[in-house]
Amino acid sequence: MDVTLEPWHEIHAGMDRKDILAHMNKHGVRFLRLQFTDITGVNKNVEVPASQFEKALDGEILFDGSSIEGFCRIEESDMVLKPDYATYKLDPFPSVGLRGRDHGRVARLICDVFNPDGSPFDGCPRQALKRQCDEAEKLGYSMMVGPEAEFFLFLRGPNGEATTETHDSAGYFDLAPTDLGEGCRREIVLALEAMGFEIEAAHHEVAEGQHEIDFKYGPAVDVADNLSTFRYVVRRTALEMGLHATFMPKPIFERNGSGMHCHQSLFKGSKSAFYEEGSDYDGISKTMQHYIGGLLSHARGFCAITNPIVNSYKRLVPGYEAPTHLAWSMRNRSPLIRIPDRRGIATRCELRSPDPACNPYLAFTVMLAAGLDGVKNAMEPPPPVTANVYEMSARERGRLKIKSLPADLGEALDQLEKDSVLKEALGEHIFTHFLTAKRAEWSEYISQVHSWEVDRYLTMY
Repeated sequence: MDVTLEPWHEIHAGMDRKDILAHMNKHGVRFLRLQFTDITGVNKNVEVPASQFEKALDGEILFDGSSIEGFCRIEESDMVLKPDYATYKLDPFPSVGLRGRDHGRVARLICDVFNPDGSPFDGCPRQALKRQCDEAEKLGYSMMVGPEAEFFLFLRGPNGEATTETHDSAGYFDLAPTDLGEGCRREIVLALEAMGFEIEAAHHEVAEGQHEIDFKYGPAVDVADNLSTFRYVVRRTALEMGLHATFMPKPIFERNGSGMHCHQSLFKGSKSAFYEEGSDYDGISKTMQHYIGGLLSHARGFCAITNPIVNSYKRLVPGYEAPTHLAWSMRNRSPLIRIPDRRGIATRCELRSPDPACNPYLAFTVMLAAGLDGVKNAMEPPPPVTANVYEMSARERGRLKIKSLPADLGEALDQLEKDSVLKEALGEHIFTHFLTAKRAEWSEYISQVHSWEVDRYLTMY
């Protein structure tokens, strides 16, 4: 696969309209992709040719929002895309058409969705996160987040269809030749670096065919943008190499599922608000303790956002390293929240429940809202747990008042519906449309007759 490695170094956050037009002209950009997400986190785009570049940069491109999940009714369907110039990137993949015709370069801009009258659209996930970041700023904080999104690489069938057959037998941190995904991972890294990502590590994960590529942490909105881009690059690279990449949390029974552990912290200016030298909890500040208290208090509610599909709850079961109970620890990896060893500016908490099927904008929104609620109301977390939560009896967990995460999507939606803090953070539009869409998904699932039921009961009764 021929990934174009330049000229990402010419792109910088301070580029204005004139700079972007000049850059596209210099590098032969023929198409501009205006990207956004629906409420489920699926990437959407409107692509315009060179003749419409100026109109696109001026935020004058309309699209029909009635066909986008969770957006609006058909009688109010016109939506406007306003690009964020700081997200300008060149697509690293070759653009070739019929008979090898060169389509020129493709660029992309991530957009916020507005109403035709110029007002922000209430159903735009990116703007929901921006609003929550503004709430943090009023308290003097900014959120930094570093996600670890795992994924599987599978073979394709004879007709190009996706399968769940992997092409390697490797495990955690294994090398080639058992790790046959190494080549694809490297191509993904090169493509991401061509878009200006700072890649920190790439490695094979626990399950066969499972991988992880970590990029640098940063401000919440920027990282949510990067996660959307990351998922596109992973899937596109795999396709170019004849593979299928999936961020489905649990594609294979009795194998570890894919998580998206989210390392997060609050900053005041350039200093971490989570670090306090000499504190009772090994450098963990009161602000951080209260933030953790907020996460634990709202985890059962935000689980519907951070683990948003039926399959998410097949991962959140004992025995596969995914958290199932509401507790926190200093180093122990079995509870919901873990505190890595590093201190100072790197002091952070790791929320281990989210999975990569979530909408990153909404996931960061509810996590930040939960943590800020803890900070504003001085929510004291319970003492950290040192024992392995997986091995505790129900009696022991009851004595320590350790609750469980929701067992399925239906229970998670019930918990979300009760949480007024999360409802306010998401806004009425997103909150209502998300619940409606996911209740329909859950209803469809529980009405189906699955092969397990037939195998189990057909001859028994």
